[in-house]
Amino acid sequence: MPQKLAETIADIRRAVAAARAAGRSVGLVPTMGALHEGHASLIRLARRQCGYVVVSVFVNPTQFGPNEDYTSYPRTLAEDRELCEREGADQVFAPDVTEVYPPGSRTSVEVTGLGDFLCGPSRPGHFRGVATVVLKLLNIVQPDRAYFGQKDAQQARIIRQVVGDLNVPVEVVVGPTVREPDGLALSSRNRYLDPSQRRHAVALSAALAEARRRVDAGERDAAALRRLLADRIAATPGADLDYAEVVDADSFHPVERLTGPAVAALAMKFGGTRLIDNIELPVPDGG
Repeated sequence: MPQKLAETIADIRRAVAAARAAGRSVGLVPTMGALHEGHASLIRLARRQCGYVVVSVFVNPTQFGPNEDYTSYPRTLAEDRELCEREGADQVFAPDVTEVYPPGSRTSVEVTGLGDFLCGPSRPGHFRGVATVVLKLLNIVQPDRAYFGQKDAQQARIIRQVVGDLNVPVEVVVGPTVREPDGLALSSRNRYLDPSQRRHAVALSAALAEARRRVDAGERDAAALRRLLADRIAATPGADLDYAEVVDADSFHPVERLTGPAVAALAMKFGGTRLIDNIELPVPDGG
């Protein structure tokens, strides 16, 4: 069936209700648009697991800080719809801001603890905005499964917490990070990079891969891994390090030694473009 467009909550709820009446399970892929192969991989995963696939396209103002790129964030709905149709999505939900946040909206969702490190300190309020809009989308669409990417590992962990704490009847599915041939994680913000920045941005994934190799070889000192990550970015022309961190895979708090599953994470800026990446460090319990 060709992919369709819904712009109101009433329209998407009618479409989902019709799919359910036909006995189809529902998958939701929440996005901010400017879709790329990473999003496409999540749509394909949803297509395999669900009878009816909804892709939301909404640039969420509440997750941007006052000096961030909300106004300039790429809005490419026509191209996004083409990708969704090509990958077999049944419905695109593309509401405007007042549909999602009507005048007088006062409620937000705050998850304590999980945003204290990594992206939280440098983006105050970001995860509150993410948690709020994702919960709204889950309530609007009421999918059986919702799909997120591992590149945004901290975001995915926070969404799992929201779903569990607030008893939302949805399965959170996290798909693997999709990368360019040279290792750079796909991101809608990669299009901001000039050719030189793009060439050097591979330092993110290269540093993380080296950290993973060190762990596979037996390294368990998190401070040594942080130094490795920070030194690699410091040696990258034009790069400005935001953080180089090793955190527990569940709490997302920094660790001193790896005694169980962890995540190595990096954030850096090239000019005004902020890039993030991470890699799982699957250490057996006890190290």
